[in-house]
Amino acid sequence: MPRTLREVVFVDGVRTPFGRAGEKGMYAQTRADDLVIACIRELLRRHPELPPERVDEVALAATTQIGDQGLTLGRVAALLAGLPRTTPGFSIDRMCAGAMTAVTTTASEIAVGACDVTVAGGVEHMGRHPMGEGVDPNPRILAEKLVDPSALVMGETAENLHDRFPHLSRERADRFALASQRKLRRAQESGQVGPELVPVATWHAERGWGLATVDEPPRPDTTLEDLAGLRTPFRPHGRVTAGNSAGLNDGATACLLAAEDTARELGLPARMRLVGYAFAGVDPEVMGVGPIPATEKVLRRTGLSIADIGLFELHEAFAVQVLAFLDHFGLPDDDERVNAYGGAIAVGHPLASSGVRLMTQLARQFEEHPEVRYGLTAMCVGIGMGGAVVWENPHALGGPAATSPATSARSPKES
Repeated sequence: MPRTLREVVFVDGVRTPFGRAGEKGMYAQTRADDLVIACIRELLRRHPELPPERVDEVALAATTQIGDQGLTLGRVAALLAGLPRTTPGFSIDRMCAGAMTAVTTTASEIAVGACDVTVAGGVEHMGRHPMGEGVDPNPRILAEKLVDPSALVMGETAENLHDRFPHLSRERADRFALASQRKLRRAQESGQVGPELVPVATWHAERGWGLATVDEPPRPDTTLEDLAGLRTPFRPHGRVTAGNSAGLNDGATACLLAAEDTARELGLPARMRLVGYAFAGVDPEVMGVGPIPATEKVLRRTGLSIADIGLFELHEAFAVQVLAFLDHFGLPDDDERVNAYGGAIAVGHPLASSGVRLMTQLARQFEEHPEVRYGLTAMCVGIGMGGAVVWENPHALGGPAATSPATSARSPKES
């Protein structure tokens, strides 16, 4: 039976402040599921026009699905957040792109008419559940040399990327990392980053009760000299450091998606419109190049080109990974369209939650740039993958004549 796909819109996104993983971090003794529950409750609080019973699905991602990140987290968190018992939910894992996949999966449900409104997001408590905890890799992976052993250590994959592209030097990576810190500080001071944060009550047996209201990872006073002095933990005399990589963090995100006609019916805002998405596989030992073929695939499928993209939110797992993307598409390291509010190197990367942070930041930038029609969120993914999502700005002026903030020479094609 032929059917017409429905348009899907991004209504709103929120996140907890991101914390540093470990006993000294603000979430050291706060449950992971409570972090994402706070995000779902906040979305409902911010949108009283949305009857809770209209939420048709809750999809939540976690890379390490054990303990307080297990037990079909989407369903359990939905119940604990106060959604009706009739609201189903599920868990999802695509490592760093977990929340991104939760979005694209439930958006597909909306597009085919299986749902009208969904909640999608992710959580990672890396202090409680370090990446790889409880994992038992099949011995064939190494015995049959299906992948290089370095593929299982993300920092080593970043060093491999430096090897593959020697012109992507440590100094260049450090400069990009420093820019991320500075852009985040400017965005926080201007109020561009902050409105999406959900205050979280925290508990620690020794420190007592607290309230998390700001991100812990940023180091706004970092200098190039500081970065140059950091050790390279993955290789002697290497190029990957704690300063030009995302840290180990705790945090959660969640967003509301809806069919465009349902959003109109309920009076929900449409902050972005989904154009298309793609995931791609690459050699696991250089997983950082994953966003390149994923972006090429989604551009090809949507009939767009890289010149049509006016804003980029690129995940900063490692500086070298973003630099490889920029070089491939001919974009300068300091392109003002790229990560205008800073990225994961500065704000942190609680693995499966990060995809929705990218989307939330792009949605805010769309509001600031009505001259931009299309934006991209893209991520590298462990074990050799990449993901990319193209969004359309509903605030765009002049429709297909809208251009990027960097140049008036670029003219997006009509989708």
